[in-house]
Amino acid sequence: MEASHILHSGYFNETLRSWHGSNTLLSTNQLIYPVFVTDLVPDESSEEIPNFPEQRRYGVDALLDHLSPLVNKGLKTIILFGVTNSSCKNPTGDYASSKDSPVRRCLPMLRAKLPSLTIAVDLCLCGYTSHGHCGILKPDGTIDNQASITRLAEIALDFAKDGAHIIAPSDMMDGRIDAIKKILLVNNLGSSVAVLSYSSKFASCFYGPFRDAAQSAPSAGNRRAYQLPVVSAGLAIRAAERDVNEGADMLMVKPGGPFLDIIKDVKQRFPHHPLAVYQVSGEYAMLWHAARANAFDLRTAVIESLIGMRRAGADILITYFTPQLLDWLKEAQQY
Repeated sequence: MEASHILHSGYFNETLRSWHGSNTLLSTNQLIYPVFVTDLVPDESSEEIPNFPEQRRYGVDALLDHLSPLVNKGLKTIILFGVTNSSCKNPTGDYASSKDSPVRRCLPMLRAKLPSLTIAVDLCLCGYTSHGHCGILKPDGTIDNQASITRLAEIALDFAKDGAHIIAPSDMMDGRIDAIKKILLVNNLGSSVAVLSYSSKFASCFYGPFRDAAQSAPSAGNRRAYQLPVVSAGLAIRAAERDVNEGADMLMVKPGGPFLDIIKDVKQRFPHHPLAVYQVSGEYAMLWHAARANAFDLRTAVIESLIGMRRAGADILITYFTPQLLDWLKEAQQY
């Protein structure tokens, strides 16, 4: 055997093996925990979410109670989703700007009570519009893009003033990053609030449990006219490029596991922008149910799935497994 063909000598113990994976190490700093705050229950209560195992919607006070011990364990970042009563919704999503909305109520409280926590807020109209679409509609039912991005920028400013560190627009409207960055700049928040763009977000079937959680499914039609077709790699790159040119601070690919090639392509094209990957609700549910059916060990499978995303190019991991990972990573130190 040729000496150059002997590979085992390079990875026969744990230390040597770790040297081959600097781009696959996992740490709590990389994790973002998605949470749902709602006015569907009293402030001190929470409720189970159908088809979304072990995930809950939290009242404002209950959310603080839920997050406090996780912050003590090392939780660094959350992304906040608002869920509200259908009676508060209208065609233009006005309730998103209301001081009574659950997101706007909880932001100042979280900043005051959990000062070490970095708070991202999902920005979209779907949870606040009576039709459930991510933008404002024209009379014919199609998206009015200009009206939509104007409205989104207004809401972004409200969230920023309330204490959000990161605005994360998930609507996929053309030009919304530029509109958000400009309104933040004009209001002297341009240097203190980041924009994490859902830049390459696909029209995926893997969002099912989330739509139960957020109660945001469209009442008619679908979102394929503005979310990306799953067959296209080129549009994912073009969408990321558009958002980079408009000033996005960070990019995102969503979902994660089915789109590892997109993660790699986006990271290679834009290596200087931190890249987030969202392990979405359907991916979470698949792993959870498969583990319950004894197909594999849950911790091993979750770690492997996230390492795959890191290896493809992810810098930031948005996952519902974050609470468990805080314990798992502490136990293992690193992977």
